[in-house]
Amino acid sequence: MGHCYHHALSSARKWGGTAEDYLSLHQWFDESKEIIADFRHRALRHHAQGIFELERIFGPTITISTGRVVPVRLIGEQHLLEDFGFIPSFADWVRAIRPQPWMGRAQPIHKLVDPFAEGPDTKPAAARSPHPGPGPSAA
Repeated sequence: MGHCYHHALSSARKWGGTAEDYLSLHQWFDESKEIIADFRHRALRHHAQGIFELERIFGPTITISTGRVVPVRLIGEQHLLEDFGFIPSFADWVRAIRPQPWMGRAQPIHKLVDPFAEGPDTKPAAARSPHPGPGPSAA
């Protein structure tokens, strides 16, 4: 399959109503094409968790123009089954991503933003004086 309108026509054939009853749900899956216009856009929403996100956004069911109530999860499953023949997990997508060095370069910002963070140049909290400034003189 390909275009969200064709997915919507397929939904109408399966559950009744019109393609317009289903179009917004199928468009939601394919909105990620605005990020990247090839099959890789599917990594963002075309997986089991994406189906649950669809349900959170649109609700557990929709009522189509005939008055029939259709579970949103089934519509999401239909979309993925038509695209892939199965429902991948997010882990299926992640396993296919080739790691690059930049992906693991996290900066240790905690030392810059957390006043209680321990750093290599600070003393443990127990060794610090409760009041800043010079201690008693040994005169």
